[in-house]
Amino acid sequence: MITQTRIAFCAVIALLVQPLFIQAAQAAQDDAAKLAEIIQAIARGWEQADGTPFRDHYLDFEGARYIEGGGQNNGLSDLVEHHVEPEGDALDGLTLQFKNIESHVEGDFAWAIADTEIKATIKSDKRELHNRGHETFLFRRVDGEWKVVHTHSSSRPVVKESDHEH
Repeated sequence: MITQTRIAFCAVIALLVQPLFIQAAQAAQDDAAKLAEIIQAIARGWEQADGTPFRDHYLDFEGARYIEGGGQNNGLSDLVEHHVEPEGDALDGLTLQFKNIESHVEGDFAWAIADTEIKATIKSDKRELHNRGHETFLFRRVDGEWKVVHTHSSSRPVVKESDHEH
């Protein structure tokens, strides 16, 4: 039989634990917002052929690999110097959108998946580039800051605007 003392004890415990759940939920929202902010800064870096957001938000470590369109860059310098910055010389009007960002945080590890859409004009032959796809970002919290440790991007040309993905 449940006594009034047990009911009161359970109520007190519930009142004490509730702020912890609220705090954890707020921390999860803060982390998701920070991850989305980093991803948007990376999009601007691609668009402007500027390596700064990559140097600010990526963890530079031996063995780092970043996968783009079936190719890979080994290390942060390789990504920035041989992929991000040269895009400015190769493409006009580059726009990169990350939409529907879905993030997951487990302690000091997180990942995010986003829909991508890329548009540009290839300078060499004036062809229009229009691809859609997805990108996965892996993050690690280092000294209280989220850092990208790996990315994998895959996209396909949009044949016509009414195409939808599988």
